[in-house]
Amino acid sequence: MCGIVGYIGHRDAYPIIIKGLQRLEYRGYDSAGIALYDGSEINLSKTKGKVEDLNNKAKSTISLEGKLGIGHTRWATHGVPNDVNSHPHYSNSGDLVIIHNGIIENYDAIKKELTKRGYTFSSETDTEVLVNLIEEVKRKEGVKLGKAVQIALNEVVGAYAIAVFDKQKPDEIVVAKLGSPLAIGVGDNEFFIASDASPFIEFTNNAIYLEDEEMAVIRLGKEIKLRKIKNDAIAYPSIQELALNLEEIEKGGFDHFMLKEIYEQPRAILDTYRGRLRAKEGIIKMAGIDDNLEKFLNANRIIIVACGTSWHAGLVAEYIFEDLARIPVEVEYASEFRYRNPVITDKDVLIAISQSGETADTLAAIKLAKEKGAFVFGVCNVVGSSIARETDAGAYTHAGPEIGVASTKAFTTQITVLTLLALKLAKEKGVFDNRRFHEHLSELENIPSKVEKALLSNPLVEIISNVYKDSTNCLYLGRGYNFPVALEGALKLKEISYIHAEGYPAAEMKHGPIALIDEHMPVVVIATNKGHYEKVVSNIQEIKSRKGKIIAVVTEGDVQVKELADHVIEIPETLESLTPLLTTIPLQLLSYHIAVMRGCNVDQPRNLAKSVTVE
Repeated sequence: MCGIVGYIGHRDAYPIIIKGLQRLEYRGYDSAGIALYDGSEINLSKTKGKVEDLNNKAKSTISLEGKLGIGHTRWATHGVPNDVNSHPHYSNSGDLVIIHNGIIENYDAIKKELTKRGYTFSSETDTEVLVNLIEEVKRKEGVKLGKAVQIALNEVVGAYAIAVFDKQKPDEIVVAKLGSPLAIGVGDNEFFIASDASPFIEFTNNAIYLEDEEMAVIRLGKEIKLRKIKNDAIAYPSIQELALNLEEIEKGGFDHFMLKEIYEQPRAILDTYRGRLRAKEGIIKMAGIDDNLEKFLNANRIIIVACGTSWHAGLVAEYIFEDLARIPVEVEYASEFRYRNPVITDKDVLIAISQSGETADTLAAIKLAKEKGAFVFGVCNVVGSSIARETDAGAYTHAGPEIGVASTKAFTTQITVLTLLALKLAKEKGVFDNRRFHEHLSELENIPSKVEKALLSNPLVEIISNVYKDSTNCLYLGRGYNFPVALEGALKLKEISYIHAEGYPAAEMKHGPIALIDEHMPVVVIATNKGHYEKVVSNIQEIKSRKGKIIAVVTEGDVQVKELADHVIEIPETLESLTPLLTTIPLQLLSYHIAVMRGCNVDQPRNLAKSVTVE
């Protein structure tokens, strides 16, 4: 949700902020804005639309001078996407300027009280309410900006990452965090503020990640002053050295980040098991598991919580854990988990999956599980993220930055980590003998090369995409391990091409969805030769008899399905438990090409954001 960037130092702020906003645009792109202090006045420009729209507008409407500035790219929560609701927002006096990521839940009550006190509001946002609350506290209590921010934040309910400055004291920026991520880049007499480290990676490798309910006063020529919002206690910043590679967040010659990230999957999967999987030695080594093995082995069950694509990875993991390790698993939408008063005990293990490590609903589920005494294990991609810090233990996927909003490599690397975990537990429990264990390790080790082979279907997938690009509906079918892949394939098509699509267990088709099938309905069927092959063939015949158009994902050398399907995409053969890592590849490519052909913004689909940091 929303990307925030700030700068104070000796460089021109404008190019740093604009470039930073472009790198954070995956977090939201409904509108964008910037405020610069030129030494005497604040120059503010904001607009509905993309960062490029802001860049064009700002260059023609405001002075771009100034060594201090803040910028924002928005995913709309309160107030429709328009120029007025865009950030930054002024206070009524015009002295304070704020940017905000998150939601202030009690904004309406605060707004009514401030209105009684004479404040007026030009936007529909909760953010304008917050900046005026800070101003009111500052005026009424006679305190400095930092103290005013602290007092005000103790009055609000919700989530936030904010940056605010006062033109009467233009040598400082005050920032604060609860629920939404915020990083401070520490340079040589200069400071950077951003939702993640990507906006300042070329300027400094040193970063401070604020913890929840922490605030910082950032002043030129002085050390950062870090405090706890609740009780004003001093907090001591921990400066981390960044390992992010600048080249990783550029497109690298691809037309879109999504396509680049699809093609990065062989490397990403390899990087995820590198150092953890030693197939020849028959060893899986993961510190987060090794140090807490008894927690897993003695667990009554594993509960997996996640949202979106990560939830689909969790569904794949349910099959893997129950089939291979014989451990009961429940997979939950994180957004629903805590609202149904779940039964959790200290005998449960909760696995939380999130690419960003900042998903608000997943964080809330983690906190509930910990309160009930469960052991919480995190699977996320972003080092130092909130989930990584909040969980008892965990394992990073090593996918590298994922910029495309539609998740691809995060999905396959999450499955890789969860497979390693399941195999480790299967061996420790004695479910696997040495021969079967080695077989699985060897096959997993070979998956990157098989993904590379699956990617060779791209030209064929592009041809198929052209046939069905104008479809209005699409059905995805799979069974067993590949039912979640069908769900994921449908989600990808919905997200970026705006075609209505549904994923179903293949056998469930005749319990309702078959009514939709006619000669205009493309049906994507995952029909690998492992598992429920004959049953899936029967389902294909049912579709064929209703004149449905069949796109089949099959194992190399398939004969039976080829005779029935209108289009066939082959993947290499592997063990049934590993097929999701291969079957998902053509579905990713299919959604990508259809979206491109329909003229959709592949990397920034409408109404979506990469990281959902509000509930």
